[in-house]
Amino acid sequence: MATQKETKLDLFLQWLQVNRVELRGCEIKYCDSNKGFGLFSTSTASDEVLLVVPLNLAITPMRVLDDPLMGPICRAKLKEGEVDDRFLIILFLILERLRSKSLWKPYLDMIPRSFGSPLWFTDSEFHELKGTTIYQATILQKKSLHDVFEDKVKDLVKQLLILDGEPESEVAFEDFLWANSVFWTRALNIPLPRTFVFPEECEKPNVSSAVNGVLNFVEAETLWVEGLVPGIDFCNHALKAAATWEVDSTGSATGVPFSMYLQSVNQGPPGIEKEVTISYGNKGNEELLYLYGFVIEDNPDDFLMVHYPADAVQSVPFSDSKTQLLQAQKAELRCLLPKHLLDRGFFPSLSSGSKKIDERASNKIPNYSWSGQRKIPSYVDKLVFPEEFLTSLRTIAMQENELFKVKSLLEELVGNEGERELSDDEVRAAVWEACGDAGAFQLLVDMLNTKLIDLEEGSGTEESDSELLNKTYVRDGPALPISADKEDSSVGEAISKNRWASIVYRRGQKQLARLFLREAEQALQLCLAEEC
Repeated sequence: MATQKETKLDLFLQWLQVNRVELRGCEIKYCDSNKGFGLFSTSTASDEVLLVVPLNLAITPMRVLDDPLMGPICRAKLKEGEVDDRFLIILFLILERLRSKSLWKPYLDMIPRSFGSPLWFTDSEFHELKGTTIYQATILQKKSLHDVFEDKVKDLVKQLLILDGEPESEVAFEDFLWANSVFWTRALNIPLPRTFVFPEECEKPNVSSAVNGVLNFVEAETLWVEGLVPGIDFCNHALKAAATWEVDSTGSATGVPFSMYLQSVNQGPPGIEKEVTISYGNKGNEELLYLYGFVIEDNPDDFLMVHYPADAVQSVPFSDSKTQLLQAQKAELRCLLPKHLLDRGFFPSLSSGSKKIDERASNKIPNYSWSGQRKIPSYVDKLVFPEEFLTSLRTIAMQENELFKVKSLLEELVGNEGERELSDDEVRAAVWEACGDAGAFQLLVDMLNTKLIDLEEGSGTEESDSELLNKTYVRDGPALPISADKEDSSVGEAISKNRWASIVYRRGQKQLARLFLREAEQALQLCLAEEC
C-alpha cells in the first residue's frame, strides 16, 4: 500500500505532466524530515538540462492580477498602494490553500505544513535564541505579521472565498503565516522579458532605427519579478551547487520558449541518484535560519551584525551636532562583519582560513589629514572593520573640544560666505583629523563586549554550546546527526532540529563576537600606543 508521501508525490508528478513540465534528467524524491522533498539526478540527462518548467506555470503577481476571482479586487488595491507584489502572491497561496477545489492542490500538498524558521518555534526552542539578533527581530516580525493579518488579510480572504462560493469560515493567522513562509523560503527573483510581463505590448515592437531598409530592433527589456516556480523550488541549498537555473525566452536552450530550466554545472551528466542542489547565495547562518529555517555548521559565509541604535545617538552629548555630522558623512550605524574579514586581521590564524576577498567589505582608507598633524596609522592595513562604520563611531565618541575643532576645520574649507558644499570625504577627514581612532575603537570594544555578554547570558560560552552539541542528537531525522554514534536514540539527549539549529547559530555568533572583539582590542592598544 502506498504511503501518504508516495500518494502526494504521484499526484504532483501527474500535475506537472499535465502542465507540460519536463523532468529530463532528474526526479523528485523524499529526502528526510529535515529537508522534505528534493531533486535527484537520473541517467536520462541530456545536454545537461535537467528540468524545464513553462513560465506560465509560475506563481507571479501577473497571475494573481489576471485571476478572474482575485484580479479585479487586487488591481484596485494595488492601484491605491494598499498592497505590493509580494502580498499578492501570499494572498494567492492562502486562497488556494483554503479553496475546496483548488487546481493547485497537488502542488500545495507537497509543501510542508510547518517550517523551521523562528516564527514556528515553540517557546522553549525560541528561548535558545535569547541574546541573538534573531530573537528580537522575530518578536518584531511576528507582531508585524499579526497586524497585517488583522488589517489586510483576514477580511479580504473571507470576502474572496464567499465570492468563490465557499461556505463562510474563519481564516486563521496560521494560514497567513504558512503562506508568508512559503513565499520567503521558495520564491525566486526571475528575469522575465518585458513582452512576457506585458503581452499586450507584443504587437508594438520597439524599433530604434531603419538602416538600408532593414529594421533594427532594440533588445527586449528584462524585468525582475519575484515568483514561485513549481518543480524548481524543490531544489535544496548547498554551498557548492550542482545546478543553476536559467530563463529561456526564445526556446534556443530547451526547445520551450518562455521557460525556466535547471542546468547541471558539471561537465557531462551528473552522477545518478545524487541530489541536485542550487545555491541560495553566500548567506550566513543568521540569514539562513531567519528566512529559510536551517543552518550550516562551520558556515564560511557566517557574519556578525553590530549596530549602534539610532535612538541612542539622541542621548549622547551634543547629539544634534553629531547627527548632522553623521548625515553629512553618509555614515552607517549598522555593520555586517563577515567571517572572512578575519583573514586579513591581526590574528589571521584564528580566522576561517577561507582567504575569500570581498572588495565591498575591504577598508576604504579615508582622505587622511590635510594638515599633516595626524599621520596615517601603521595598523590601518590590518583593520577588519569597514571605514563607513568607524566613521560613525568616531563621530558618536567625539569629545566637546574635538567637535569644535571639526567645526573650525570645516569652516576653513567652506569659507566665510559658505562658497561651496562639503563632500562626505572632506567631513570624514575633518572628523579623523580632530579625534583619530581611539574613541571609535573604545566604543567598538564596549559594543562587542556587550554583544558577547548578551549572547552568553543564560546559555554560557561558545565552549558550553559545543559540549552541549556533542552530548545530543537530532530526533527529527537522520539528516542532522551531531556525530555518527548519536544516531542511536539510546545515546545522549534527543533535541529538536530547531533547538539544534539555534545552538549552532548562537555558537557561531559567540565565536565571531570573541574574534572581532580581540581584533578591536588590539587596534585600540596600537592606536593608544601611537598617540602617546
